[in-house]
Amino acid sequence: MTEVPRSSQAVTAGWDALAQGHWQQARASFATGVREGGGAEALEGLSWAAWWLEDIDACIDARERAYRAYRDANDARGATRMALWLGDDHAELKGEPAVAEGWFSRAARLAADLEPCPEQGWLAVFEAHAALTRGDLELALRRATEATEAGQRHGRTDLEMFGVATQGVARLRSGDAATGLTRLSEAAAAAVAGEYENLVPAAWSCCLLIAACEDRRDYDRGAQWCEQVAAFSERTNARFLRGVCSAHHGAILAWRGRLHDAERVLVAAVDALTDRRPTWRPEALVRLGELRRLQGRPTEAVTLFEEALAHPLSHRGLAALELDRDDPVGARDLLQRMLRTLPPDHTARRFDALELLVRAELALGDLAAADAHAEELQAIADGVGTAPLRAAAHVAAGRIDRATGAHERACDRFEDAIDLLLRCGAPLEVAAVRVELAEALRAQGRPEAASREARTALAALGDVRPVERERAEAVLGEDGDQASGGRPLTERQIQVLQLIAEGLSDQEVAERLVLSEHTVHRHVANIYTRLGCSTRAAAVASATRLGLL
Repeated sequence: MTEVPRSSQAVTAGWDALAQGHWQQARASFATGVREGGGAEALEGLSWAAWWLEDIDACIDARERAYRAYRDANDARGATRMALWLGDDHAELKGEPAVAEGWFSRAARLAADLEPCPEQGWLAVFEAHAALTRGDLELALRRATEATEAGQRHGRTDLEMFGVATQGVARLRSGDAATGLTRLSEAAAAAVAGEYENLVPAAWSCCLLIAACEDRRDYDRGAQWCEQVAAFSERTNARFLRGVCSAHHGAILAWRGRLHDAERVLVAAVDALTDRRPTWRPEALVRLGELRRLQGRPTEAVTLFEEALAHPLSHRGLAALELDRDDPVGARDLLQRMLRTLPPDHTARRFDALELLVRAELALGDLAAADAHAEELQAIADGVGTAPLRAAAHVAAGRIDRATGAHERACDRFEDAIDLLLRCGAPLEVAAVRVELAEALRAQGRPEAASREARTALAALGDVRPVERERAEAVLGEDGDQASGGRPLTERQIQVLQLIAEGLSDQEVAERLVLSEHTVHRHVANIYTRLGCSTRAAAVASATRLGLL
């Protein structure tokens, strides 16, 4: 990718500094090379130093100057190379696909007249990724294979292995999980081993693998590779790797119940992915938003999701918040919008949406729609085969069974999901399913078993996932066996009543707690029932006598 002559001592020093991750030193050396008449080679090196320093405008300026210099020197290969990277910069860093299209088209025209060379392979791999975006998996695989072969012919490991990684993504999305993961893993292994001539595609290959692990909920594999990639990032000073890959790592940590570690990693990822990389920053924002939702910090979660609205997971996060607030209509609208934007082969993201759509449709009483979504979930889980996806499919089916009165079968489904998740090391996910099981057992007329599951869930949840905590407390409250020491109200009901005691209306309580007004109405009704009251004043007086306020 950077097969350029090193025409001066300064330019040579610049490339050496780049190889060691010394970005500022590289920039200074290349700037000296430009002043000394180093020409296109010095400008190309300067563009890469600026790229790593996230000085995007300087990077693009240097690439454009290098492109013109190569053209003036009749160096078609150099001009093609610069046109390719200018296309990628405008697409990935500036979010300007129309400008990117122009540069890629220019590169293709220049490359057509060249003798076989690595630049043609880079054009092929960029075209493969464009095909993946459009959902043309056959073309993506063909062009990625051409890139791999070009890398092999020309002895360019970075091109060969990035082509292999791209093949892996195309294979995964085509349903060939075994081959896809093997190729992604091979490319990542070559990256962390330092085989790539250029660090950029090495970092991208690592990110592609970890993203695939998160998408498939293959968290064991993802956790192992995250450790490798983190060490690689430190060795090479690859700052953006600490952002994009760390975003995926944070999501994996959160799923495994390591919320404090997830917090540290995700906050650092948001800091690392500055506004100078606007197309990458949402990857960290949406995952930090989901962590905030799990922590019971909905206002912060909304802010983060809304800052990353271009990312499909933002719609899923906002929909989850709507379900938390008992607004299934709002959740369904967001999820259906998310599905409309996804290519049909993007099964991982479809699973994310469908999983919540089952809950929304059940809350709205549309059993037929919920059942159709659950069938698609099961088909995806069967195709991918990871335990977390299979567990999620069991939970969706169990919810439908419970809604239709098939409580025994629902219990079986939830127990199967718990067994799968226990083997995955996901304590918070296990606890959430235990709440589902507790409700099904209660409906089946088994209050002691229901209370046991609810107490176990509460112990595991601690102070996170407030919606599940409230549901577990409700099960215990119905059995007269509360984890809160015999109090007749749940924690959320006490919060509502405290605000009522301050004179707030139901609408004001909803705004303060970031709930829907409908949810507050339901809480107030349950408070009246549990305290044997029929007015707000009487409920406040009763709760005060009981020492709850």
